[in-house]
Amino acid sequence: MFQRLRIQTAGESHGPALTGLLEGLPAGIFIDQDWIQLRLKERQSGFGRSGRQKIETDTAIFLGGVYKGLTTGAPIAIQIPNVDQSLFKESQTLGSQTPRAGHADLPGMIKYGFQDAVPILERASARETALRVAFGSVAECLLKEFSIQVVGRVVRVGSVASEEKIPFSDWRKRVVSTEFRCGDLAAEEKMREVIVEAARLGDTLGGHFQIAVLGLVPGLGSHVGWQTRLDARLSAAMLSIPAIKGIEFGMGFKMGEEKGSSVHDVIGFDPEKKPWGYVRETNRAGGIEGGMTNGEPVWFTCVMKPLSSLRASLNSVDVRTKQRAKAPAPRSDVTAVASACVVAEAMAALVIADAFLEKFGGDSLEEIRHNYKGYLSHG
Repeated sequence: MFQRLRIQTAGESHGPALTGLLEGLPAGIFIDQDWIQLRLKERQSGFGRSGRQKIETDTAIFLGGVYKGLTTGAPIAIQIPNVDQSLFKESQTLGSQTPRAGHADLPGMIKYGFQDAVPILERASARETALRVAFGSVAECLLKEFSIQVVGRVVRVGSVASEEKIPFSDWRKRVVSTEFRCGDLAAEEKMREVIVEAARLGDTLGGHFQIAVLGLVPGLGSHVGWQTRLDARLSAAMLSIPAIKGIEFGMGFKMGEEKGSSVHDVIGFDPEKKPWGYVRETNRAGGIEGGMTNGEPVWFTCVMKPLSSLRASLNSVDVRTKQRAKAPAPRSDVTAVASACVVAEAMAALVIADAFLEKFGGDSLEEIRHNYKGYLSHG
């Protein structure tokens, strides 16, 4: 997934804190603390989230790698304390012997030899994505230096889909003021209705969201090795997010229904478009051809399954007695598509930053600027 960056996270959902390291960023990047805190808050937002979002106020504490607001080139260490540690302390006494369907519980218990699901569920929890958003926000601080923007938008919750086509450039300002991260007010009212109904039934909902990356030059990623193809790296990043079950770039699966003449993006030339002049009338490929950016916005759609923790518990088996039992019904979201969209924006920012450093890398921001300008000068 990553060629230049190295990321590791540690911590449990209800443990003392989440802690992580990000290595590979150059020196000289301004770390916008307000932006990082805003992104962490956005991850916790969304209609249909659980009560825990009112308990936790995620704060990224930088423990290393930043001096006077700038990256130093050393590993960046971030810690996010957990306010709510009650369930972890309680579960260490009581344990959990009834694995939940759709979770990592049972395969994890078998893999690691536990008769208790707690060590599995605490780590497999989507709470870990708070650190990913923090690190992704740091990556965005680098991308902003080169006018690259990562934006996302929810386009479906359950049976309700947005039919409004909103330009990529308008996504951010349209979605940040809503609880649904959609920007289509008519669709959002219907989304509210289906979420309320699912909550009444003790059920959960999934959905679709889209991510777009704007301001990219051609040539990020590579065709020369399967491990360097940008679409493969983005796919791995998206599917690493809990509950994400599929991804399609641009026109996606519909390409399989059409002829090549109605799928591929015809190449044109406009001498007024700097620096290379090549243009496309369409972007069905999603901005990536042959594993590389082609100069158009990169965009893709992800599908999120309905969340696995239901208040109306599903049947399971007690691993001690092997008798049928009801799975536990912990505090849970009804839906978290808007939150997953924020996490996906962060993961996309990390992958794009990694590919950018692979292409233009240096030890300092100024060195990278020099390399970037040199590439543009060959246009």
